[in-house]
Amino acid sequence: MTALQAGTKAPDFSLPGLDGSTFSLKDALERGPVVAMFFKISCPVCQYTVPFFERLRKAYGGKVAIAGISQDDKASTGAFLKEYGAAFPALLDDPAGYAVSNAYGLTNVPTWFFIAPDAEIKISSVGWVRANMEELNRRLADAGKIAVTPLFAPKDDVRDYRPG
Repeated sequence: MTALQAGTKAPDFSLPGLDGSTFSLKDALERGPVVAMFFKISCPVCQYTVPFFERLRKAYGGKVAIAGISQDDKASTGAFLKEYGAAFPALLDDPAGYAVSNAYGLTNVPTWFFIAPDAEIKISSVGWVRANMEELNRRLADAGKIAVTPLFAPKDDVRDYRPG
């Protein structure tokens, strides 16, 4: 099984948030595109990737929904996000069965999807792929009808690819 590809309809889901709320993909898509980023706290590539998603949240969070979907428990996820300075909404995929992760065909993390308001997956990315992150940055700016915000700083160690 491989992660769902671009051009595929994203499966609908509702998950509990770290803050106690419930996130519904269907409801979020009614307001605009959604970035769903799956991660596990013990994953080194997730640790590398999460700060960049936080930068995207800061740049475009008011214009598009960016949601991290954790494959860990609530306490561990909260500590992880705090350690890596991430404030994007975190959702909890039940570690007992990973229902949403399985519906999206995950075999590795991080895996993320850029989902258009019609629920079509526009970008599907497994691991760290710099070109995909740059494309996501452009699409988020377009979706928000704002200028592209630089995602990478000169001091960043930005690899072209890191497997998940």
